[in-house]
Amino acid sequence: MAQVLACICMRTTVEIREEQRIALAAIAAKRGLRGYSELVQEAIDAYLSSTTGDDLDALLTLRGSLGAEQADALERRIAEAWSSWPTDS
Repeated sequence: MAQVLACICMRTTVEIREEQRIALAAIAAKRGLRGYSELVQEAIDAYLSSTTGDDLDALLTLRGSLGAEQADALERRIAEAWSSWPTDS
């Protein structure tokens, strides 16, 4: 029987500067890590723990506050914005 993971993680893309990537890779190598996901998770945890409870609670109450039509419209607007987003390439 397969073991259940203690943490269900979500993959995402985050844009960082080259010097940040180099620093993260160096720290990860020093710790014997293959990548720097664990370091990013630690940084997010530290940031969230420094956010006051009221601020975080207010933000979390917004989760799921859009109806299906509103969510679809928002996703379309985001897709339109990304399609015209300038790229470096």
